[in-house]
Amino acid sequence: MGRLLDLPLLVILMGITALAMLLPAAHAFVLRDFFTSRAFFYSSILFLVLTAILGVATSNYTPRNAARSHLAALLGAYLVLPVMMAFPFAEAVPDTSFANSWFEMVSDFTTTGATLYAPDRLAPSVHLWRGLVGWGGGFFILLAALAVLAPLNLGGFEVLSGGAVGRGVGGQITRVADPSERLIRYTLVLFPAYGGLTLVLWIGLLIAGDPSLVALIHAMSTLSTSGISPVGGLAGARSGIPGEMLIFLFLIFAISRHSLPGVSQVEGRRDIRTDPEFRMGVTVVVVVTLLLFLRHWTAAYETRTPDHLIQALRALWASAFTALSFLSTTGFQAEGWDTAQTWSGLNAPGLILVGLALMGGGVATTAGGVKLLRIYALFKHGQREMEKLVHPNSIGGAGPMARRLRREGAYVAWIFFMLFGLAVILVMALLTLTGIAFEPALVFSVAALSTTGPLATVATEMPLSYAALGLDAKLILAGAMVLGRLETLAIIALLAPDSWRN
Repeated sequence: MGRLLDLPLLVILMGITALAMLLPAAHAFVLRDFFTSRAFFYSSILFLVLTAILGVATSNYTPRNAARSHLAALLGAYLVLPVMMAFPFAEAVPDTSFANSWFEMVSDFTTTGATLYAPDRLAPSVHLWRGLVGWGGGFFILLAALAVLAPLNLGGFEVLSGGAVGRGVGGQITRVADPSERLIRYTLVLFPAYGGLTLVLWIGLLIAGDPSLVALIHAMSTLSTSGISPVGGLAGARSGIPGEMLIFLFLIFAISRHSLPGVSQVEGRRDIRTDPEFRMGVTVVVVVTLLLFLRHWTAAYETRTPDHLIQALRALWASAFTALSFLSTTGFQAEGWDTAQTWSGLNAPGLILVGLALMGGGVATTAGGVKLLRIYALFKHGQREMEKLVHPNSIGGAGPMARRLRREGAYVAWIFFMLFGLAVILVMALLTLTGIAFEPALVFSVAALSTTGPLATVATEMPLSYAALGLDAKLILAGAMVLGRLETLAIIALLAPDSWRN
């Protein structure tokens, strides 16, 4: 085992991916879908042999720059692993291209959840593979954020640390010259909590009435915030509002990392009620829910029906659930989301959902977007500037941590926000060159960079289709998904000349 852990991180990830293919192979074999089973089994054997060859060739590899090796392995994972994942998918799905299969796997592994295929076109075992890829991608970014990006002051941790972005503090990275030591230690802490919560939600959805496979994939999609569904979303599930309530509770883990069991062993225990990300997330969900509900209530007030109160409560719940779902970049819609529109006669404002997806969830969670901690830093900085307008000679209090958040933290948060905005503009410009109109290009860009694939189906008056895009547009969006998942600051830190030095 020690020899295996000494291998480069990317080789270890390739081996785990190859072994994971055996799960849908066994599932298809049980269902007597031998064609799909052979596709996954043969692909697993092929890539296990390839991984073994690479393992032998790199067994004595020692990185000269451990920090750059960590970041390069993260980027390499998003470039190499989806290619591996696409092989069994392309073999198991008839009449599809490898390019489309690769796009699907990039979308799933980055927890974006943008799909090209109708649910009834894919076999149950292929749906299971999509769910596993998304679930594994969620745990991978959660682990990478805490074990790799945090010591380098990346991924949102730079807002509070006060250290140089991309260089880290102290000697954490030099102490773990090989990637496996720190990652294995964090895996042993985080995976039981991540897997245990998925199991609990799976059982809860089963009790609520969902079939086994649907409940499992929805549970994995919730914890990974991928929004993957084998039935086209929660509207096709049987659990109804009880299932939505269960998913709502587990979406909280995407708002703050301190709500996830196991993180306290890594960063120390912290009261979730005092966590700024959690408080800001709750505030945003409450405000958006009330605004959406009042908008529908005002429109429906003069056309009241006997079941007006019941429809109002359903609209209130649908607004709350959908707001939290898109804030966590999951993208599930409540079953009553369309009912609220029918009740009031008003279309739900997709621009609000775009804004929620842009904000994103918490730092070091499976959610994407700008992240709530950065938004909070900008908010506190703006609040302090308003105070100085009234009292120019006042001194900001709340301790050194709060002062650092308002100054250096807000500064680096603003830099990231500008980089994110420039990335949206760049992706939009590239998409318009492929012939896509301005509004769809904007929605596709935000959906990819915030890793909220289902946003494209609800943000515009007419649902947008990823399947209708050309190959060039799919390549652009796939690159945007990787950029949004890994974040621009991490890419810049990897390409910075300082990281090339020994």
